[in-house]
Amino acid sequence: MSPAYGGQPYRPEGDPYGGDPAPAPGRRGRGPLIAVLAVVLVVVAGGAFWFLRGQGDDAAPVAAPSGPAVAGEPSADTDAAEPAPSAAAPESSADPRFAKVGQCVRNEGAAGGKPKLVISGCAAKSYEVLSRIDGATSGERDAEAKCGKVEGYTNWYFFDSELDTLDFVLCLKQR
Repeated sequence: MSPAYGGQPYRPEGDPYGGDPAPAPGRRGRGPLIAVLAVVLVVVAGGAFWFLRGQGDDAAPVAAPSGPAVAGEPSADTDAAEPAPSAAAPESSADPRFAKVGQCVRNEGAAGGKPKLVISGCAAKSYEVLSRIDGATSGERDAEAKCGKVEGYTNWYFFDSELDTLDFVLCLKQR
């Protein structure tokens, strides 16, 4: 027998199939999921910070001398009573990244190794900055080509970093 129009169908009491639906199985709140996602986000952010912070410490300038005098080693024909170079220029740093045209730099790197330039006073065995070319550089050939247009240069130095906006070339003249 069918129920009357608009009426409810007959359900005997205790009928497991026709009764109210059982509540959904133990649904947990979103708290644990949010906590796990927060921990993952903190770990990823911390790793990114550590990676980026470490990049600045490891970035060593890439440089190559274009002449034999960049090594900074005294030669046999140098006078033993050579005056000592003056103190670093009155800049915030002696780093060659702050070198300007007209200033001098000297090489404190090991003979035959990578040059390590520092801003210094203009004395014997120092190099005067004739030109500073900021912008992307691709290495030795690029530095040599850029300095080839500078009259009187004897040596060049370049800094090539992962960020091209920090790159520069110094065209130098040995004093």
